[in-house]
Amino acid sequence: MGVDPALGSDDDCVSDASVIERSWDEPDAFAVLFNRYADDIHRYAARRLGAEAADDLMAETFVIAFQQRRRYELSRPQARPWLYGIVTNLVGQHRRAEARRLKALSRVATASPAEGEPLADRVAAKVSAESSRAQLTGALAALPARHRDVLLLIAWGDLDYTEAAEALDVPVGTVRSRLHRARTKLRQALGGSDPTALHEENEEIEETDRG
Repeated sequence: MGVDPALGSDDDCVSDASVIERSWDEPDAFAVLFNRYADDIHRYAARRLGAEAADDLMAETFVIAFQQRRRYELSRPQARPWLYGIVTNLVGQHRRAEARRLKALSRVATASPAEGEPLADRVAAKVSAESSRAQLTGALAALPARHRDVLLLIAWGDLDYTEAAEALDVPVGTVRSRLHRARTKLRQALGGSDPTALHEENEEIEETDRG
C-alpha cells in the first residue's frame, strides 16, 4: 500500500480523523494513514512477536483499520492509538507465541568470549548488555498479558497514559494501575532497576510542570 501521488503533499498537514473521513468516499485516501504509521506499527509488532510475524501483523492491522474506518470516532484527531490498539489485539491472538519468544530470549547464552579472545571493554559491555536483555525478557514473560500490554504500549509504542487507555479501551486509571503493577514486578525481578521507566518518568515530569 502506498500513497497515491494524486492525494497531494498537503495531506501531510491534515489530521488523521480528516483523512479517515475523506476515505469514506475516497478509499485511496486511507493510504495516507498507512504512510504515516506503517513503520511504527511494524517496529512494535517485531519487538513483540519477531521480525517474521511483523509483516503480516502490520498488514492485517491496516486491513482491519480500513474495514472499520467508518466506526472511527472523528472527535479523535490522531489515529495512532487506534492503530496500536488493533495491533495489540492481534498480538493477543498469539499470546503463547509471544510468551515462548520471550522465554527463549531470556535463555540467550551470555557466556564469556571464547578462550583466547581478548576481554576488551566492548566485549565485556556486549556480554553485560545481553545479560540485562535476557533478564528483562524473562521478567516480561512472567507478567500477566494485560499488564504487559500496557507496559509495552508505553515503553515500546511510546504512547502516553491517555493514548494507551484509548488503545486498550480502558479508563486511564486502569492504565496507571496496571502499569504500576507491571513496573513493580519488573523492579523486583531486575534487582530494583526498570529499563522501561524512562517514558513514565518523563510523563510524570510533564504532569508536574502542568500542575
